[in-house]
Amino acid sequence: MGRTAVFGGSFNPIHLGHLLMADEMLDRLRLDRVVFVPAAAPPHKPASLLAPAERRYEMVRLAVAGHPGFEVSDLELHRRGPSFTVDTLEALASTGDELFLLVGSETFLDLLSWRRPRRIVELARLVVVPRTGSAFDVEGAAAQKVLREIGAERFVGPDDPVTPDTVVVVHASSLPISSSDLRARVREGRSLDYRVPEAVLAYIRHHRLYRPDA
Repeated sequence: MGRTAVFGGSFNPIHLGHLLMADEMLDRLRLDRVVFVPAAAPPHKPASLLAPAERRYEMVRLAVAGHPGFEVSDLELHRRGPSFTVDTLEALASTGDELFLLVGSETFLDLLSWRRPRRIVELARLVVVPRTGSAFDVEGAAAQKVLREIGAERFVGPDDPVTPDTVVVVHASSLPISSSDLRARVREGRSLDYRVPEAVLAYIRHHRLYRPDA
């Protein structure tokens, strides 16, 4: 049985910050692989802001190509309706791997608005990755409330024993890059150099993604 991290998101577009964090998780959590899962229809994001799901999937495929520990899944592209994480984890559980779900600290604090959060924690060990400089406080009321509501008991670090009643917190390297900023830069005709992989940059240019006249 392998150790697999599931990294879901809209990836609109994927950038070097995503890749750096995933690469560090491979080492810090002693993973066998990180599976990137582009969401076809993220329930918390307006469809009008998203590039087509097939385009976002292809950008992720290009970005992870050649990395021995990275894979991309089109699982959510073949499922109708909103892309719920719990459904994806149910499908991936059939592999028999030990699953870890990578989420940002903001996402963790919003977890109770997700579909079946308790089931998510039953299917995968939850890994919270705060942004560098984030004020995420594991002892704070907001974090403790989520912890209780999902049926977990405590936060632990990446070197501590991980059990079904724990949530792992990993402070990893991050880059000051956001997908929303990248989309704005395209609209304004500004450079994306050194922010996305070269293959992704070429894809965005070729398909004229995120341009106001597209």
